[in-house]
Amino acid sequence: MESGMETASTTTEAPPLDSTELYSNREMSWLLFNERVLELAEDERIPLLERVKFLAIYAANLDEFYMVRVAGLHDQVDAGIDARGPDGLSAQEAIEQVDEHARELGRRHSERWENVIRPALAEEGIRVVDTAACDPDELEALDRMFADQIFPVLTPLAVGPGRPFPYISNLSLSIAVWLRDPVTSEHTFARVKVPKEVIPRFLEIGPSVFVPLEDVIARHLGDLFPGMEIRRHAFFRVTRDADFTVSDEADDLLRAVEDELRRRRFGEAVRVEISHEMDPDMRGYLIEQLAVDEDQVVDVKGMLDLEDLWSIYEVDGHRSLRDAPWTPIPLSEHGDREERSMDMLAAMRAGDILVHHPYDSFAGSVERFVQQAVADPDVLALKMTVYRTSDDSELIPSLIEAAERGKQAVCLVELKARFDERRNIGWARSLEEAGAHVVHGLPGLKTHAKALLVVRREGGGLRHYVHIGTGNYHAKTARRYEDFGLFTCDQELAADVGELFNALTGSSRSPEHGKAVVAPEHMRRWLLDQVEQTIDAHRAGLPARIVMKMNSLVDPDCIRALYEASQAGVRVDLNIRGICCLRPGVPGVSENINVVSVVGRFLEHSRVYGFRRGDERYYWMGSADLMPRNLDTRVELLAPIEDERLKSQVEDTLERCLADDTFAWELGPDEVWSRRLAGHRSVHRELMERASAASAAV
Repeated sequence: MESGMETASTTTEAPPLDSTELYSNREMSWLLFNERVLELAEDERIPLLERVKFLAIYAANLDEFYMVRVAGLHDQVDAGIDARGPDGLSAQEAIEQVDEHARELGRRHSERWENVIRPALAEEGIRVVDTAACDPDELEALDRMFADQIFPVLTPLAVGPGRPFPYISNLSLSIAVWLRDPVTSEHTFARVKVPKEVIPRFLEIGPSVFVPLEDVIARHLGDLFPGMEIRRHAFFRVTRDADFTVSDEADDLLRAVEDELRRRRFGEAVRVEISHEMDPDMRGYLIEQLAVDEDQVVDVKGMLDLEDLWSIYEVDGHRSLRDAPWTPIPLSEHGDREERSMDMLAAMRAGDILVHHPYDSFAGSVERFVQQAVADPDVLALKMTVYRTSDDSELIPSLIEAAERGKQAVCLVELKARFDERRNIGWARSLEEAGAHVVHGLPGLKTHAKALLVVRREGGGLRHYVHIGTGNYHAKTARRYEDFGLFTCDQELAADVGELFNALTGSSRSPEHGKAVVAPEHMRRWLLDQVEQTIDAHRAGLPARIVMKMNSLVDPDCIRALYEASQAGVRVDLNIRGICCLRPGVPGVSENINVVSVVGRFLEHSRVYGFRRGDERYYWMGSADLMPRNLDTRVELLAPIEDERLKSQVEDTLERCLADDTFAWELGPDEVWSRRLAGHRSVHRELMERASAASAAV
């Protein structure tokens, strides 16, 4: 790391480090991250279908944010809890700020789809049209499709005596209908759920011609309510509180999580999106029946639920409208990448290996490591943590095979991984049925650490092989998320990982480890010590610098420590993809702190903590962000990168992130993120080029 950079003067009178003006609100900072995603959808330099993808990602992100974070704020308000964070905002004040900014972003989101991207798609031969824009032949095809495939699935629900207002499930898209009985002149409300879980949201009626499912249903409301007058209809969508807490006192944690999953469907409504043309009477009726306040209702000009645009992004053909495809490169032993014959265990004995996804193949490294270990008769045990994995994971079946072969197979399956609970329950049951040892972690803690341990009989003794990652053991996300993984035979580090597994499966406390850093016992103190040592090095006249890469920086103790480093004159460079509650560039406090966020083709997901002290450079990588939950209520794992060659690789990546001027934003002291637009450097492009060049050279 370069250390000769000029440091700013710190003579300006500074606010105290506990001042609320030095801490950004967590929820607003997250919303600004999602705004950066939206800006990618607005960037006409990006291929058109990639912009469609970013519209879908923005919508999915916002749904989860309201289901969890905003729902939690409403819970605080309802309970009368005035628990203010370092930024000083009450829960109600945070809700008001979030809702105001989210409405403005929502308008931009809808306008970008309706007025820019949808017409641009049509020009490229991908039509997403309402029934009003269909020609007679297309309407005839839609009518047949409705009669044969859609009508039998629909359930119209009218409200009246003996028919209460129906329960509206979380994130479901609905049609609200005012009916009039021509015989009695009575008016009735009815709801029709749009069954997009079982029928495609966008119905293809010709090559690259799509019609929204709800529009087709609305065209045929008369078929659903024969003999009634359809006075008006409009679309709406409900977002509910989807967070839950499972007692650690539960006798059967798996069953307790299943029970809570069922209850999740009945959470309180926290947001109601309605189509802009909904009349005031219908709007008022929904507000009353859904028990929400007026400020929880969001008018949408255009289509609701744009997360479903993923299916438009995945339309066949149209390669010119996408990024050039990228195929992650498998590791090779002697340059033979096509054969994929690398012996992972032998390679690890020769030295540590650092993989960087999605540039390096997950299948050609992590999955190969596990599969070779399972097939090796000298391997006695495999142990693994699972936080999130895919339905078609190769790793869990490999662990099942290990158990069937008589090896010790141990898997810690985190049942409380939000929105992956059901999948993890299924894998836990499959593993148990195969004879694997399955545990669910420690009371009061989520296990977020990413670790694999293989024990092999060698030369009359045992050797341990370890993989420690920054991301999940998830083959699909490994193609889209940026993460590091360290393969090592270092026996001291392996012993630390073995002790961690024993603490997770047994009843022991995790000891202070020789090389690994583990939360919640030791990580916070370790991080603060590293910052303090770097400050001491600077004061001793040595070159000193702190470089960190993470998803989120929220923890006030860590932020304060970085402020103290800046005040001491230490250069601090932070690459933070998402939430950042630290404010750089504040006179007298944080002039020496630089914060950059990279949001682009791949989701930046790795966590790396680097410190330069004199001629020495130190790097750790692992699963933890600097958030109170990671440091206090999760089991997290950081591992040192000790090989000088691998340190240089990590250092090079961090510098490229900080230098990106295509998909990078800089954070100012006013909490405004400013995008760099020079377009000369892109870390994603450069690392793909580097990986391709390395592959071609061997």
